[in-house]
Amino acid sequence: AKKGTFIKWNPAVKTKEDQDALLKALIEDKIDVIATDHAPHTREEKKNVYTKAPSGGPLVQHALPAMLQMHHQGKISLEKIVEKMCHNPAILFDIEKRGFIREGYKADLVIVDLNAPWAVQPGNTLYKCGWSPFEGITFKSRVTHTFVNGNLVYKNFNF
Repeated sequence: AKKGTFIKWNPAVKTKEDQDALLKALIEDKIDVIATDHAPHTREEKKNVYTKAPSGGPLVQHALPAMLQMHHQGKISLEKIVEKMCHNPAILFDIEKRGFIREGYKADLVIVDLNAPWAVQPGNTLYKCGWSPFEGITFKSRVTHTFVNGNLVYKNFNF
């Protein structure tokens, strides 16, 4: 009711029962990967009536903080988050030398401060579309640094 077409996604996850069932399936390894398709539609596109509004939303910046929020709530372990967001995508898609911290691997890494609360707002949303479905939410943890192939590409909301 609050977000309207801004959270029109496929498949839709509307009820608490749906959310609980998805989390249970994730914990029980019936779901292999946590990912987002990152569909950064503009505000104007998403403001259309339901039948005309595109599905999907910008999520890649906030996927990990959202999962870490679930960790803080005692719903999922850090190890399970790493398995589902890092290890399993590399294994399932046969991506060589990525997804693990190992000698000879590509050093795609994030540094997270588990105790650095921050509120999602337009000024710290890095999507080109300029909005986030998480606006107004305060996460307990945040990504402070991102490395790709060992190169620093992000530090404290700056590229």
